[in-house]
Amino acid sequence: MIVDVHTHLSEPEHYAGEFKVGMTAAWPQTGFTGGTPVVHREAMSSVDKMVVLAFDAPTSGFVVPNEYVAEYVRTDPDRLIGFASVDPNRPDAIERLREAANDLGLRGLKLGPIYQHVDPCSAEMNRLLHEAVALEMPVMIHQGTTFVRDAPLRYARPWLLDEVATQHPRLRMCIAHLGHPWCEETMAVIRKHPGLFADVSALHTRPMQLYMALRSAIEYGVADKLLFGTDYPFASVEATIKALYEASEMADRVGLPPVPRDVVESIIHSPSLELLGLE
Repeated sequence: MIVDVHTHLSEPEHYAGEFKVGMTAAWPQTGFTGGTPVVHREAMSSVDKMVVLAFDAPTSGFVVPNEYVAEYVRTDPDRLIGFASVDPNRPDAIERLREAANDLGLRGLKLGPIYQHVDPCSAEMNRLLHEAVALEMPVMIHQGTTFVRDAPLRYARPWLLDEVATQHPRLRMCIAHLGHPWCEETMAVIRKHPGLFADVSALHTRPMQLYMALRSAIEYGVADKLLFGTDYPFASVEATIKALYEASEMADRVGLPPVPRDVVESIIHSPSLELLGLE
């Protein structure tokens, strides 16, 4: 089974301001229609199940409503798993998360501290994560850099999640994009905490960084905590799988420390749903 734990759904009107400008510069080939339901369904035809993420970051100009994702998930509930998104700064953040879980049937929570301008260790974040744990909702968190100018990097470092995980020992959380470029921090954090994982999404364009991250995971003994994800529409399933195998082949070809092929295959076929409590 292949489970893509990181896919986006969106319409052109969901992008605005700094996010739209930054995405146009960083990912000109993606455009603003790659994540629409029709295109998403076709692009995901080769995976068995996938997580579809809402996004609530009005400060940065990217808002994909929970209702929009829930409507799409209802078209194929056997394959699609919807994650809500709630800006922790909203006064009604707890109520929004409860509504997403109880009324919309969304099963996880997507957060992006640098996009939402919130410290991962803040009281606002703490309250929302406490509710996510109570609702048994795993969290996908963007803890790493971005192309958006108005996104404070002081909130982006993966090591900040050490304090978060310590405060919430029952929390299940996946760090998106291996926390790049601070991938070694990610490995150190997910090694410490049983409920923390990381996905390999959106690193297909950075082959050396991907190789170094995979080697770091092997050396830290956490390769089994890496989950398959693409960050579609920024990367396809095929491009992500190709990049993983090429990292292994590159090591063999030039005599670098190996990334064994069976490690790559274990990531592609990771039991992500079990690890995140979504089975």
